[in-house]
Amino acid sequence: MDISSRILYEDNHLIVVNKPAGILVQGDETGDQTLSDFVKQYLKKKYEKPGAVFLGVVHRIDRPVSGVVVFARTSKALSRMNERFRTREVQKSYLAIAEGQPAEPSATLVHWLRKNETSNKVTAFKRETADAQRCELSYRKIHTPGKFTLLEVKPVTGRSHQIRAQLSAIGCPIYGDLKYGSEHAMEDQSICLHAHRLAFIHPVTLESVEYTAPVPANQIWQRNTAGVN
Repeated sequence: MDISSRILYEDNHLIVVNKPAGILVQGDETGDQTLSDFVKQYLKKKYEKPGAVFLGVVHRIDRPVSGVVVFARTSKALSRMNERFRTREVQKSYLAIAEGQPAEPSATLVHWLRKNETSNKVTAFKRETADAQRCELSYRKIHTPGKFTLLEVKPVTGRSHQIRAQLSAIGCPIYGDLKYGSEHAMEDQSICLHAHRLAFIHPVTLESVEYTAPVPANQIWQRNTAGVN
């Protein structure tokens, strides 16, 4: 896959990509090619690098999710970005098309998540529970086109499947997310969750930066985000 058209930003320290749904960020037991592989191929070809290309995976988003992913091109940038994510100095904003409507136009959700490694699924509890991790996010309704709701979601913590499980727990599963209760399937097995925007202090220049990824071009996204910036 040629990812050159999906590059949102590039300098000597970082490369930012709008990940298509359906591709892993980093390798797993499937052995499928990953976004990291494609970015390395792009850099190797563009800069005619004779040897291996260094590319640091800073963070990940789930395979069926699209949107902004940042990679580090140097070890210095990688260590500094890892620290920014660890200390929650990165502002993350997602767009989600949810089935149904949340009770409140905006709210903060706090749950405790327990992951089943066998099923690769998490369960959200309303109260502190043994072997479960606290998670928190805030959401706001952007608009309600028909029976679905377009939400802006800002996770505070970065737990596995957090947004998917927390929205499902309030009766608003993400469109296409069959694992967490959606009644609709997407043809490409993606889900309508998009990492829309990342903002942070650049690890080397120390400037405030923000990167925004356009939503997927498919009909469900275009119909439900029409007129929304």
